[in-house]
Amino acid sequence: MKKRTDYISWDEYFMGVALLSAKRSKDPNTQVGACIVNDKNKIVGAGYNGLPIGCSDDEFPWQKEGDFLDTKYPYVCHAELNAILNNIGIDLKGCKIYTVLFPCNECSKAIIQAGITEVIYLSDKYKGNDIFKASRLMLDKAGVKYRKVESKVNEINLSFDVAKV
Repeated sequence: MKKRTDYISWDEYFMGVALLSAKRSKDPNTQVGACIVNDKNKIVGAGYNGLPIGCSDDEFPWQKEGDFLDTKYPYVCHAELNAILNNIGIDLKGCKIYTVLFPCNECSKAIIQAGITEVIYLSDKYKGNDIFKASRLMLDKAGVKYRKVESKVNEINLSFDVAKV
């Protein structure tokens, strides 16, 4: 018997972890996940967009528009920042971060400061926005590589049905 040949790549695996992490987000509009990986392909951090620990998801707004303090924007921690803050307690220098969305300027600052050297993203739907132009400029100047994930699969289905394991 030969080994399977239809297994997923490392990029697909780690982006899958980022996508699965995004499923923890309570944001009704945008669910983003991130996964940090070291040079040995070990996961050292993961996160999703959500409120800080101690802030109830039921007591803060989730609106995208309105007065600033009545929207989610001043309160939500982005997935990339959460992954950095949730790391297993190691130096992240030389690590890669997989993220569902290309990181904003604030998350790019944290990525650079943490010493992460590569960003792998799934979507770049806000590319034309100034926040993401600033992000690219900082990543470029800091020498942080970034690339869109290349995948041979469109989806991965997970099942909790033990009969299928």
